[in-house]
Amino acid sequence: MEITVRHSPAFAVARCVLGSGERVRAESGAMMATSAGVAVEARMEGGLMKSLKRGVLGGESLFVTTFTGPDGGGWVDVAANLPGDIVQREVLPERALFIQRGSYLASESEVEIDAKWGGFKNLFGGEGGFMIRASGNGTVLLSCYGALDRVQLAPGETIVVDSGHMVAYDETVTSVLRRVSSTMTSLKSGEGFVFEFTGPGEVWTQSRNPTWLLDWIATGIGSRS
Repeated sequence: MEITVRHSPAFAVARCVLGSGERVRAESGAMMATSAGVAVEARMEGGLMKSLKRGVLGGESLFVTTFTGPDGGGWVDVAANLPGDIVQREVLPERALFIQRGSYLASESEVEIDAKWGGFKNLFGGEGGFMIRASGNGTVLLSCYGALDRVQLAPGETIVVDSGHMVAYDETVTSVLRRVSSTMTSLKSGEGFVFEFTGPGEVWTQSRNPTWLLDWIATGIGSRS
């Protein structure tokens, strides 16, 4: 499958070019357009229990949309809900990827998507908790809110990332979820939980925080009521 990304970095769209019979899976609602003849099928991938695990725990849709190229091939355009960039990431059997809720966009059919435990922050109603784990062999498309940064960590090297700005990280990276500081300091600064990542491996972050966008919208709606 060939993938090209256009309209980066603010309003990225990924075009997945499919050969005859080639398939790509995408998060429900990610499709923007397809060429004529591309077959579209929405189903609970892996059965009901696995779909519930990915949807309820992982924060993604219960349904995954599969696009299949017709005779002669075709293409599918996918885009995220929020303005931002799209990045391609190759997943290998020995190199799985953890993805923050809402950042998984699409993947080749050979990539396995599942929900895995990612930290206790879900107990506090914020980001974190169960995350999406991409494994197998193939390309994954990640979306972000704003611009995307990639940090390559050497063995033992550590970086601290606000939980709302985290997109994805290699399974080889060790992650610890903790408060940034005391409760009172967190309230004053507006900061809460952070991920402490230690290499080796790569970490992807986004320049904007979707949670703060939702808070800003809610505040604006409340002020008008």
